[in-house]
Amino acid sequence: MNIKEVLKENLPSFMLEPLKRMYSDVHYVAMHVVSEEWYLKRRFKKLVGYPLCLDDPRTFNEKLQWLKIHDRNPLYTEMVDKFEMKKYVTNVIGDKYVVPVIGVWDDFEDIEFEKLPKQFVLKCNNDSGSVVICRDKSTFDKKNAKKLLEKSLHYNYFYNGSFEWPYKNVKAKIFAEELLNDGSGDALVDYKFFCFNGKAKLMYISRDESSNPTTDFFDMNFNHLPIRMKDPNSKCLPAKPKCFFEMKEIAEKLSQNIPHVRVDFFYVNDKIYVGELTFYHSGGFSRVYPDEWNNIMGDWIDIDIKDR
Repeated sequence: MNIKEVLKENLPSFMLEPLKRMYSDVHYVAMHVVSEEWYLKRRFKKLVGYPLCLDDPRTFNEKLQWLKIHDRNPLYTEMVDKFEMKKYVTNVIGDKYVVPVIGVWDDFEDIEFEKLPKQFVLKCNNDSGSVVICRDKSTFDKKNAKKLLEKSLHYNYFYNGSFEWPYKNVKAKIFAEELLNDGSGDALVDYKFFCFNGKAKLMYISRDESSNPTTDFFDMNFNHLPIRMKDPNSKCLPAKPKCFFEMKEIAEKLSQNIPHVRVDFFYVNDKIYVGELTFYHSGGFSRVYPDEWNNIMGDWIDIDIKDR
């Protein structure tokens, strides 16, 4: 049992939140006063389990850290912004692949709920995970939605512990999207393509099976690959989506001239939607099993360290 589990079991609930905030504040201050390289090396060793080599990076996770420091294309800020990303996608492949936006606001109090449809999704554009789904506006919990979204509005995701620099200058806002609904009542399936200089090399399908998330990796011929990262593989492999090759083609168009980016999709009612674009999968801190795939994926990232 680690220290977090011990605290959770033995401290009253009213004491946990202040401790979490204190830890976050210390974390935030530390990231302001130390160099990115110093911080990333120490966090990498702790989370991934081996020393981070930035002078001659070889593995997938090492090269993601190298790219954080050296690949500062300003376009990336638009691409990670979950609202502005829609403009990038529209410019490259057309607006039929973006989830329609209902409204956008700088503050939660500005949202005119009476003008929203019965069902919708609220998101912040500046982080990962601040999503509130409304399936029935008459029973929507505005208080909890406000708490989650305002917390995200005032948090700079650059300081989340992984120095993902594209988020640093994202102007935070809240926006509402149409709710994607396939009628099953289940969480939507994610299709995530790992692209390297405009070539999709592998993808994984993420499913939330009875609140137990699973991921299964496939090559570009939809052969199942023996790769595992954070979540376990599914006991029942997902079927090949009929839009597989169209998603691959779209992912490759969106990733042209970019050393590495992950392109995420939803497929709902025979329509493909781009969910988000991610440059540093799990912050570059997710262990890859078996180890050989950490090296194979690392070989796919072409970087030039000679002049650095």
